[in-house]
Amino acid sequence: MGSYSDNTPAIHDLAQKMISNSMIDTSLYSKYNVKRGLRDLDGKGVLTGLTDISTIIQNKEVDGKLVPCDGELYYRGYNVNDIVGGILEDDRFGFEEVVYLLLFGEMPNVAQLTDFKELLVKYRTLPQNFVRDVILKAPSEDMMNSIARSVLTLFCYDDNPNDTSVDNVLRQCIQLISVFPMLSVYGYHAYNHYLRDKSLYIHRAEPTMSTAEVILSLLRPDRKYTPLEAKVLDMALILHMEHGGGNNSTFTTHVVTSSGTDTYSAIAAALASLKGPKHGGANVKVFYMFEDIKKHIKDWKDDEEIADYLEKILEKQTFDRMGL
Repeated sequence: MGSYSDNTPAIHDLAQKMISNSMIDTSLYSKYNVKRGLRDLDGKGVLTGLTDISTIIQNKEVDGKLVPCDGELYYRGYNVNDIVGGILEDDRFGFEEVVYLLLFGEMPNVAQLTDFKELLVKYRTLPQNFVRDVILKAPSEDMMNSIARSVLTLFCYDDNPNDTSVDNVLRQCIQLISVFPMLSVYGYHAYNHYLRDKSLYIHRAEPTMSTAEVILSLLRPDRKYTPLEAKVLDMALILHMEHGGGNNSTFTTHVVTSSGTDTYSAIAAALASLKGPKHGGANVKVFYMFEDIKKHIKDWKDDEEIADYLEKILEKQTFDRMGL
């Protein structure tokens, strides 16, 4: 008897029938000007809405054609280079203040930032036995799947989950921002223990730590990390916060919230989109690409050899898109 996850010959036959009876003539997309995704046939982004939260500049138009340019990213009108520069100059953690900027449209003053950090710490807790009953009970080898499931389950622990008033949705979103480090790291530890037979350890988040420090302290067995590691992670969190309002997961959030659904369902849907290999899941592809590069390059000090292999990747002569 086959396992629950087996694809039987009968399923295969039905899949082929479904494919043969569901094909659409690709020329019709051009005929009726239907976009097949978030880019048109020329690779230009499709306008799906308006936002003043973030803006990304990656191309410029020259003689009617889009050509790549040095990228620029803006959060609420602030160039991210300037934001990051100020954070580095003052040698501070910046994730929390940039969260404030994206949510409320202005940089916080000292008092506002202090109050906001205290609010994040207040909400940085999971319901009793949530780790045991939800995260550890069904570990997943895919962290995005683990986080999405946890987010959906938090709906059941909310006394007012369906209220879509601005006050309530803001409260839910700040709570989710606060607990995401725990959902992700605990999910990783569950996978490491149950699926890779490693030791299991669950640390508690320290209230005095920044978000980046919380992630690293929960992740490491000895809770130790260097200041440089924490600052690099803080920068990574800032740069990954938003990318122009038109990325797949943000677009998914627009679509799902338009139905009036709850916050947890909308964020879980966005996470499901983010999991895809052409969006956030592309980070996994980058990992495999580096593994492929290390496998094929013999001399890491040979700039020409490295450049030649990178050219082959760009020209689809190697790695996962070879021949496509």
